[in-house]
Amino acid sequence: MSLDPSASGRPLKVGIQLPEVEWPARWSDLLDIARTAEDVGFDSVWIGDHLLYRYASGESRGPWEAWTMLAALAASTSRIQLGPLVASTAFHAPAMLAKMAATVDEISGGRLILGLGAGWNETEFAAYGFPFDRRIARFEEAFTIIRTLLRDGAIDFDGTFYQARDCELVPRGPRPGGPPLMIGSVGPRMLQIAMPHVDAWNVWFTDTGNSPRGIPPLRALVDAACRTVGRDPAAVERSVAVQVRLPAGKGRFQGDFATGPAHPPLEGSAAEIAAELRAYAHEGIGHVQLVVDPITAPSIEALAPVLADLDRGRA
Repeated sequence: MSLDPSASGRPLKVGIQLPEVEWPARWSDLLDIARTAEDVGFDSVWIGDHLLYRYASGESRGPWEAWTMLAALAASTSRIQLGPLVASTAFHAPAMLAKMAATVDEISGGRLILGLGAGWNETEFAAYGFPFDRRIARFEEAFTIIRTLLRDGAIDFDGTFYQARDCELVPRGPRPGGPPLMIGSVGPRMLQIAMPHVDAWNVWFTDTGNSPRGIPPLRALVDAACRTVGRDPAAVERSVAVQVRLPAGKGRFQGDFATGPAHPPLEGSAAEIAAELRAYAHEGIGHVQLVVDPITAPSIEALAPVLADLDRGRA
């Protein structure tokens, strides 16, 4: 199942992560940004799957529910790909998550990329009543149910954590094999579980140092995981989030992960930003998700010259 870059000279797909907790974005704001991204020529829009953040200051922030928003965006756009970056398999019964993914893929006409992960933010797990222990073991069972239902349409599964007895996924979505699957993790065990089956791999900008120079060791990690499970590394697309700051940016308020070491954002002229994105492509990255500061519709419009530069196809 192909995740090829656009048919222009663009060397890789370029997506946008929509606002999460940076500011109190309403549905109308998210729709405006997504439609602007589609009109400008971006390849994808992405939504974080989180429920609640609490900060040392005592402040709490939370985003809208991801799958409801994805369905609304699928119905409100026509070309752009969309997906969760990434969906926590712990937040829904896995058979139900497969049903939701097939439904969003249907609404979108086959534009969903299904990013999956185990989740990491213990605060939201506790607050919403989801077990936080043995997350990888739980993910493995959930992933088995989700991918089997989406690709084969049926499963009979009785696990330690999840059951899907004589379960069928009907009706099927618009693609016989379901939407492409993407794993968001650098954990060796998670990669071993996912690499036999996924179409793509994703990592956040904190893991690359927000630089193409951070890609080679991660690329080697994924390549090794593929070979361990007998998979051709070339069969798995590589994607990364890239933090971008525009002149109006003042720092993007994010989740607790952002309290770690600071990573310089990508900034500069359209040509400079495009050159850095080409450097990611040269390192084997096929899709980037821009984490833009500030994340507004005018920011998306301001990035149009970057796409135009990429589309000229210069090396």
